[in-house]
Amino acid sequence: MYKLYTRPGSGGFVIEAALALANAPFDQVDVPKTDRPDPAFLAISPLNQVPVLTLPDGSSITESAAICILLAERHPDAGLAPAADAPARADFLRWLAFMSSVLYPAILRFYYAHRYTADADGTKAVKQAAVAEMDRGFAVVDAALEGRDWVVGDRLSLADVYLVMLVAWHPDPAQARAAWPNIERIWSGLRQHPLMKKLNASHEMWPA
Repeated sequence: MYKLYTRPGSGGFVIEAALALANAPFDQVDVPKTDRPDPAFLAISPLNQVPVLTLPDGSSITESAAICILLAERHPDAGLAPAADAPARADFLRWLAFMSSVLYPAILRFYYAHRYTADADGTKAVKQAAVAEMDRGFAVVDAALEGRDWVVGDRLSLADVYLVMLVAWHPDPAQARAAWPNIERIWSGLRQHPLMKKLNASHEMWPA
């Protein structure tokens, strides 16, 4: 059985969605935010970050995008991603990597600005630059979604859930919904998805 280390409002949102969509049973461990983390948790997550997924063989994997790819590979019948030989597979990998390397770090820089400057008065500039970077990245994704029903392929995939999770963290959700209509189209649909509504009840990613 899987074991998911997570906390409300974290990247564990997309992993919980993946496990649920795959009908994969798992134990959930809520990891509190603390400056004195459990050494046992640091052994599997050296940066003291969630999510972490412990696999049935006892090994553990960090990084939400990597976990998404692994679960899609281990549960191919769940349709979490296009099949490895499908034309849309390249797009899936591309956009998941783009979101995890461009959007996610910008969001972290906004909410944890103090980690990204040694200047006590520098957090404002860090936040401003972070918002500019996330806005640039979301605009790229929105443009790529023109004429598409989903981020990749012809059905829901973890790329859509990942995108919705990230845009829900935008510091100005109203601006995000107005600025990127193609992203909002997908987000609006998933806000009504029974699983997303259930997960939102515990994560509070957007107003119910």
